Amino acid sequence: MSETEIPEYPMARGCPFHPPAGHRRYTESGPVSAARLYDGRRVWTVSGHAAARQVLLDTATFSSERVDPRFPATAPRFESARKVRNFIGMDPPEHTAQRRMLQSSFTMRKVNALRPGIQRLVDGLLDQIVAKGPVVDLVSEFALPVPSIVICDLLGVPYTDHARFEALSRPLVSGDTSVEDSAQAFGALGAYLDELIRDKEHTPGDGLLDVLIAEQLRPGVLTRRALVDISLLLLVAGHETTASAIALGVLTLLEHPNQLAALRADSTLLPSAVEELLRFTAIADSVARFATTDTEIAGQRIASGDGVIVVISTANRDAETFTDPDLLDLARNSRSHVTFGHGAHQCIGANVARVELEIALGSLFTRLPGLRLATALDQLPGKEPGGVQGVWELPVAW
Repeated sequence: MSETEIPEYPMARGCPFHPPAGHRRYTESGPVSAARLYDGRRVWTVSGHAAARQVLLDTATFSSERVDPRFPATAPRFESARKVRNFIGMDPPEHTAQRRMLQSSFTMRKVNALRPGIQRLVDGLLDQIVAKGPVVDLVSEFALPVPSIVICDLLGVPYTDHARFEALSRPLVSGDTSVEDSAQAFGALGAYLDELIRDKEHTPGDGLLDVLIAEQLRPGVLTRRALVDISLLLLVAGHETTASAIALGVLTLLEHPNQLAALRADSTLLPSAVEELLRFTAIADSVARFATTDTEIAGQRIASGDGVIVVISTANRDAETFTDPDLLDLARNSRSHVTFGHGAHQCIGANVARVELEIALGSLFTRLPGLRLATALDQLPGKEPGGVQGVWELPVAW
């Protein structure tokens, strides 16, 4: 492949729940191929499922260190993210130490204890939606409030501030955000969280931030800046990604009526349906790494310092792993998808997101059996490439 033939990364989705058609260019010569980023940098895309898991599992060979200039920025906004230091952009042992501070708050026992509260929250939001009557935007009225309220309760962040932190979060996950706008958003959100942490030092609550203040900040294990950066990650990722997953899950089911009918006929399908929707929609399109040494992936030589982009949406459609991968099959065993990553960096909040999706989708389609799109699929405003994938709005009627 000549330099002029190397495809770009990222690419825009033509349909909100399918990978871009252009991703086929990444797989033409195998599971690993060259691509070019917005700034002209040449990197390797990893689109095969087995190869993706290899990269994600091997933290020694493929580094997550965002402060390192070798780390590949897939969009301009990631240049600002280099200055934010938390475990998602660290390698062991720093990553391990920070993650261990949080792990006990995300065990299955803790997550299952959240179920009754999430169910009450979902039921209350559906009451409000029914009272308003069609047409409503399901993103602003349902998909966004569910994870926003849950993460606020978990962290101890006042939900009364949701309009503020949601507005500041949006540029941090939007693919078309400039370096300047993302830097401003990072700064403003960091200042908000710093102020919140200072308030909590004087008036403690019972959220995860309060625990971190007592157990990590006061003894000097974490600096204030480190706690702000961790809090920023948990708050943004804790609501933006799941909001997109809920909205895309609803949209995907509405566009696959036979699968939706099967789910309505058999509610025991719900856990596997959530996994299949996570595989199929892949709202986090990629994970970036760089090689720390000369190595090889699926027969392709990778030089030390080369950027590596694991293309989640394409790895989740690998026919070597998933039969008929472009078909939605809610009964399929999709648990090996890489939507939440794999290995040491697998999303710490994955099980919270699963519970939120299960309760939100199950309750929504039970309560509103006539739910339907109130606009054409091609009229939905899709999110930009290079960020969290999904739709900004989802007008529905019933």
